[in-house]
Parts: sequence; structure tokens; C-alpha cells
Amino acid sequence: MKKEIYINESMGETRIGILEDDRLVEVYVEKHDQHRMVGNIYKGKVENVIPGMQAAFVDIGYDINAFLPFSEIENSDYLIEEDDDSGNGIKGRKGGRNGRNRKRRKPKDDDNIRVDLSTGQEIYVQVIKEPFAGKGPRVTTEVAIPGRLLVLVPNGNYIGISKKIWDKYERRRLKGITSKLKDRGFGLIVRTVAEGKSEELITHDYENLMDAWNKMEAKSKRTNDFGIVFEDMETASSVIRDLLTSDVNKIVIDSKKLYRKIQNYLEDVAPKMASRLEQYKIKAPLFEGMGIESELDKLLRPKVWLKSGAYLIIERTEAMVVVDVNSGRFIGKKDHEENSLKINLEATREIARQLRLRDLSGLIVIDFIDMREEANRKKVYHELRKELRKDRAKVAVCQISEFGLLEMTRQRIRLSLLDSMSEDCPTCRGAGRILSKETLITRIDHWLRRYKGKFKGIKLRLELHSEIADYLLESKRKVLRGLMWQNFVHISVEKNNEVGRDEFRFISIKTGKDLTKELGVEKVKS
Repeated sequence: MKKEIYINESMGETRIGILEDDRLVEVYVEKHDQHRMVGNIYKGKVENVIPGMQAAFVDIGYDINAFLPFSEIENSDYLIEEDDDSGNGIKGRKGGRNGRNRKRRKPKDDDNIRVDLSTGQEIYVQVIKEPFAGKGPRVTTEVAIPGRLLVLVPNGNYIGISKKIWDKYERRRLKGITSKLKDRGFGLIVRTVAEGKSEELITHDYENLMDAWNKMEAKSKRTNDFGIVFEDMETASSVIRDLLTSDVNKIVIDSKKLYRKIQNYLEDVAPKMASRLEQYKIKAPLFEGMGIESELDKLLRPKVWLKSGAYLIIERTEAMVVVDVNSGRFIGKKDHEENSLKINLEATREIARQLRLRDLSGLIVIDFIDMREEANRKKVYHELRKELRKDRAKVAVCQISEFGLLEMTRQRIRLSLLDSMSEDCPTCRGAGRILSKETLITRIDHWLRRYKGKFKGIKLRLELHSEIADYLLESKRKVLRGLMWQNFVHISVEKNNEVGRDEFRFISIKTGKDLTKELGVEKVKS
């Protein structure tokens, strides 16, 4: 499989597009004034411990307190475990590594976990999910510092090797190398990209990680303030670190500064890969030249067309993401069941790709075209599972129900592409719809009735968006006259495109005052 990474840096943001066999499969967007938090380590202060929620809130110096579920508390320093015969809690010893090194079953989200945390307590946490929709970042106490080949786990005492490294002799070789390195009571995870790498490169990566850890400890000791003590790489560099495997054919960057930065990084950690780095020097924008820009425009739309003529509708709500599979222009030559199976199988491949591209997460419900045969429903289910193996995010998938619905969840780490590349419309306020012209006229009528109950002026200027003004003057002139006669006022209509399509503004001709503000109706809400 041919894999290529394209990085575009502009004045406002950095964008990364990943192509597999010339097809866009992943997109990352980082705004320059909103640096990502995932991977950063903070020295925090416990603000609240709420056993009923099985969570604590931690002040890390951010606008909103971080959310720490008890299931994300890995250090036995902070846990009280019910694991003796008498039922008395056994607590890990504080300050030393003995408590940390005891083997412990990883807690599940539905466990009733008891913790040894108190308000005002100092604690080190790492962000695992970005803040979103008024919620603070989600954090864990299982601090880990990622490198190119290894991940350093300060609170662990184990060696883990990526499951994607299959060869038992290679796994044995890597474990032997890391066993000699891990002599300070730290845990190590060997990443997939370490496969086939020399002992010298692995040792070099380990030394860099230990250097980063020592700097972090020194920084935290120098200050009593709560806040960041370790900052992970920005998005572009972290994508290179995490995704640069031997199957990446080239990396193209249009920023000279970023090109040099990543070149220096590769020469330090992966010299053989540095030759695959290219600087884009053509005047035409990089993403437009590679056809990525047009793909990004499509990703902001709900409708996705399939090659067969069928299409998907992808809608995100507050509670879940809903995907609807429609036959569209598809004309099959077989019976309904076979046609439905063909469309659904094609849809599964595109749905898996769209989830990665749009970075959709949480609860996802897919409404497939109805299939009567259980065997066909299982084919679609297994096809989706196969396609989702390409996704680096964790997923859980249920079987298709008798109603043709499939439920699944996908891990959220960062903001979705829609949140990264768009904002709520100030007119519709994210609803996607605005008041109809007729409803707006009804609200103007109601406003005039309230006005006559408080004021006596009879000459008003009504400011409207030009489209609404034309509609009122041309199609609804009788209605306008009726409003004047009914409320005994004279209304002159004026076009003003600073007024929204679902807003109106009444001005007193005598005083020039904005009377909508006088009545406390500055903006009519939909």
C-alpha cells in the first residue's frame, strides 16, 4: 500500500493530510492560537473528589478543571483496594516504588473504585482527551512520555511490546534490548516502528526519553505553581513521530521552517527516513495541487456519494452520530436482497473511511438498508469490523439489529474535523435552519402590539435584510399596510444587510433610537 503524508502550513493553521493509495484517509487540523493538549503532563491540584460520579476534578491551570475518572487512576499510591480477606483496604505505600510495582487488575469503568485523594492534594496527570463543548480535558494518572521507538511509563514496572510485531524472534530480541535499558524502575512500551531497528537506535531513543523525564521533574521542583510540566510535540511533529513507518513513501511539506524542524528530528531519530522528506516549492497551494482541498470541502457536507449511485447522510447531534444509507440512483440487476447487500457492503467501506476522516466519535448509529437474511447482516457486520481495523482509534461494534441498525462507539481524542474547520452560524446558532419569512412577519406583528402598549410615536423605520425587505414590499404589501392600520403607525421599510435574515430592527424616526433595544428585543431568537 502506498502511503503519503502532506503538510500545509498557513497563517491561521497547520493541516495534515494522509493518503493511502492516492485516497485521503485522515486529516488533522491545528489552529496556531489553539495548541493541542493531548499528551501534555500537568502538575495539578485536586479540587473535588466525587465518589458518586467515580471521578475527581483537578485544577491544572486551564480555564476549566480537568476530569479524572477513577478508572483512569493507575497509581496504587492513589488507590484503596479491597483485596484482603478481612475486607480492609490495602493502600500502596506513598513516596516509594514498591506501591507502584504491585501488580493490580486494571479497573473498569463500572467498578466501584475507592481512592486516596483529598481536596488540595498535588497530583500529576496527563491529558488524554481535548476539552470540548464546555467540558474540561480528560486526564489520567498513568503518565507516559512517547518517543519514536519507545514509550516511557514512569509509574510502571513492565516491558510491553506492540501486538503488531508478530515475529517471536524479533519480540524476543526487542525484549532483551529493553530489559538491559530498563534499570531504573520505569516501564517501557516498544512501538511498532521499533521492529528491525538496531540496539544503538533504541538506546538513543531511551536516553532521549529519560532526559525528557529528568527535565520534567526538575521543572516541577523549581516551581510551586500548578500547570504544564511536559509539553508534547505539536500536531505535525507528533503525526510524523507516530505514523512514520516503513510503508510511508514520502512526506511533503510546504513550510521551509517546518521542513527544517522535521528534517532535524528525522536525522536524529530515523536517519534512513529523512530521504523521504520533500519540500514543496511550487506556487500553487499544496492541498489544491494534490486534490485534497476539494475533498476537505466535501467533508463539511452531510451527503457522501458512493460510486454505485447510492449515498450516505451523516448527521451529528449532541447525543450521537447518525449515518443513514440510501440507495439513491443505484439501479441493481438482481433482487432486492442482493441489491441491498451490495449497497450496504459498499457503504461499510466508505463509512469506516468517513469516521477516520471526520474524526467522529462517541455513540454512532448506522441505519443500513433492510436485509431479511441473517447471513447477509453478518456479512455487513464483519466487513465493517475488517475496515475498522485500519482505524487507530479504539472502537466497539454491535451486531446489526432486526431494525437494520448497527450501534458502535469510537474513541474521541481530539475535536472532530467539523469542529476544527467550522464554527456555529451566528444566524441559525448551529441549528442549520432559520425563521421562515412568514414567522418573522408574525414576530414583527407581535412586537408592534407590545410597542403600542408602551409608546405613542407613530412614525417608525423598519430595518430588514434586503431579501426580507423585498419580500415584504413586493409580495406582502397588503400585510404591511394591515400592520400600519392595525397598530396606527406609519412604517417605512429600509434595507440593511447588517441585520440578519431572521432579525428586524425598529428605529424611531423622531429620536433615532433603536426601539427594539428599548423593549429588550435586541435580537429575535429562533
